[in-house]
Amino acid sequence: MLKQNTQADFANGSIGKLLFAMAVPAITAQIINLLYNIVDRMYIGHIPVIGATALTGVGVTFPVITLITAFSSLIGMGGAARAAIFMGRKDNDTAEEILGNCCVALVCIAVVLTSVILLFCEPLLLAFGASADTIGYATGYLRIYAAGTIFVQIVMGLNMFITSQGFAKTGMKTTVIGAVCNIILDPIFIFAFGMGVQGAALATILSQAVSAIWVLRFLTGKKTTLRIRRSRLHLKPRIIGPVLALGVSPFIMQSTESLLSICFNTQLQRYGGDLAVGAMAILSSVMQFGMLPLMGLTQGSQPIVSYNFGARNADRVKKAFQLLLICSMTFTVVLWSACMLVPNAFIILFSSDPALTEISVWALRIYMGTSLFFGAQIACQQTFIALGQAAVSLFLALLRKVILLIPLIFILPLFFSDQVFAIFLAEPVADFLAVVVTVSMFSVRFRRILAQLRENPAE
Repeated sequence: MLKQNTQADFANGSIGKLLFAMAVPAITAQIINLLYNIVDRMYIGHIPVIGATALTGVGVTFPVITLITAFSSLIGMGGAARAAIFMGRKDNDTAEEILGNCCVALVCIAVVLTSVILLFCEPLLLAFGASADTIGYATGYLRIYAAGTIFVQIVMGLNMFITSQGFAKTGMKTTVIGAVCNIILDPIFIFAFGMGVQGAALATILSQAVSAIWVLRFLTGKKTTLRIRRSRLHLKPRIIGPVLALGVSPFIMQSTESLLSICFNTQLQRYGGDLAVGAMAILSSVMQFGMLPLMGLTQGSQPIVSYNFGARNADRVKKAFQLLLICSMTFTVVLWSACMLVPNAFIILFSSDPALTEISVWALRIYMGTSLFFGAQIACQQTFIALGQAAVSLFLALLRKVILLIPLIFILPLFFSDQVFAIFLAEPVADFLAVVVTVSMFSVRFRRILAQLRENPAE
């Protein structure tokens, strides 16, 4: 009886109510999850005397942290979408086998990532834009954070299997539990124990450990539909192969954030020094704030779209996407308006340093210049993943960042006397071009997919 009250009915429930029931906990979870790093930065940025330098040092670790998260999406998002499609086909055995394979893959990835980061921590950070003044803070934070990689993989990867089954509130609790622990532990370790940036990292991985225990207890318990079983804990190419193919798009979307951070940081260090790199740390935090609620929306819609795609119900797939698009666009327009009108409201959260605040205010208006259109980009791209369209979702993931943004970061400074301005300008230019291409491709392919579903509906 409990399961019936807590698990969403993707096949028959109202699309609007389903999206609300799934997206609100997912958005809440994404915003709260952002607190893991945002709260760290807020506390670190306000450490007396060293705050601005320490914040810049921690900002240099973003590429590595983003890469760790990206690997969890490679397995989690690809696996959860595949599992939901098979659940729509009433094949829970295959869906459960996907869960078991993904569980093993996440553990293996965690072991490899932890080893590599601990061995090459300092040279990696120097390559990513750390300076002599900031390298100590960067290595102090990352070495401790890397030790908790296994918890990040479990929480971020396996929690997607909880929400994809319709247990949205349970998935939300995963991040709520961790974030509350982090908020409580941060000031204790940073200020009370005097551990500084190392205390912030320790608070984060301990909080992730608590969340990981919560996820594993649920997925091995009686309330879940798909359960982690010892007999399923094997890597099989026929199972993990399609998961990787579908998960590579969100992996590229997130992992290229690491490459982007390297490009931004090295170019900004070259033309603007530590101050410009510090501003980028703030701007990337604001962008994360904008992206994660959108990811929450798409995570809420993904199981609805995937399940009904598996069940070959074209009308419900179409309604779910249309509602996702409206909600995504509404959010990005509101976020863009806030960034243009009151940028200080975002900047003051991270720093009270006058020089850093001054550059961050004008840079934010440029950096988020075309973000009001970004809701359409995310809605279309993530729906491709929900529909199992691995190839096109991969292309779109590469388009915005690798094909457009990275070259622009290096090309635009050649044509502007203010090179720092030109580097920040690369973001809105790439965003606008990517939106145009993505929406155009989606409008054609989505109509074709719906037509195929209607020609051969489920019996």
